[in-house]
Amino acid sequence: MGNAYCVLCACVDQASIGVVEKWGRFDRLAAPGLHCFNIFGGECLAGLLSTRIRSLDVKIETKTKDNVFVQLHCSIQYRVIKENADDAFYELQNPEEQIQAYVFDVVRAHVPKMTLDDVFEQKSDVAQAVSEELEKVMGAYGYNIEHILMVDIIPDPSVRKAMNEINAAQRMQLASVYKGEAEKILQVKKAEAEAESKYLGGVGVARQRQAITDGLRENILNFSHKVEGTSAKEVMDLIMITQYFDTIKDLGNGSKNTTVFIPHGPGHVRDIGEQIRNGMMEGASAQIKAE
Repeated sequence: MGNAYCVLCACVDQASIGVVEKWGRFDRLAAPGLHCFNIFGGECLAGLLSTRIRSLDVKIETKTKDNVFVQLHCSIQYRVIKENADDAFYELQNPEEQIQAYVFDVVRAHVPKMTLDDVFEQKSDVAQAVSEELEKVMGAYGYNIEHILMVDIIPDPSVRKAMNEINAAQRMQLASVYKGEAEKILQVKKAEAEAESKYLGGVGVARQRQAITDGLRENILNFSHKVEGTSAKEVMDLIMITQYFDTIKDLGNGSKNTTVFIPHGPGHVRDIGEQIRNGMMEGASAQIKAE
């Protein structure tokens, strides 16, 4: 793994561990600090190993169960086990290549059994499978697997575009449903408002007519009592004339009037009054016959 340093004294840095050989064979591990070696007894510092956590990024391309090619980005964090540093020093020439080979093997054994949606939903299960396999294998070589992170899952660009279009179509469909429900509620509320408005308008007209009737009756009674010798018919004629001229006045004061031709003369008012009285009398007669 490295050149031998046959020196009398040597310093092992912090977060490192030294491998000491004697006559070319492994003798012991040297902790961080200053160490003296008997060069005449064949001792030497064969090499140093870092005990810091190291990170290895691996990109794996594979196919899912539904025939979609994906690229997985995996980050492996590992370190040398201090007690087994001699195994890490002598057993593996290139630990990164060994780890990468096992990651490829495990991922390509698991992902083809899963659909693309399952890969996204269960990426932690894939990472757990890789972690279990690496811990079992790399532990024998003096390495400990600290963490394995499935950083990213990247499908083929055409697949990503299709997935985005499907998602957009689903959201548009949902938005159309909500829009239709909103329009339905708006139409129902509008119909309810129109019905309520018409009902209140009818109540208002009825009350208005009732008030007019009560007023006419009161006027007739008051006029008959105050002016002796007048009959109800004469009072009614007078009120009809007053209402007639008020109507003509309102037509003339309107801001958006058109030309209106109506028969006008002193006798016409009497005719209108007779028509109203005849209608009232006929209605009363019909009601009496019905009873």
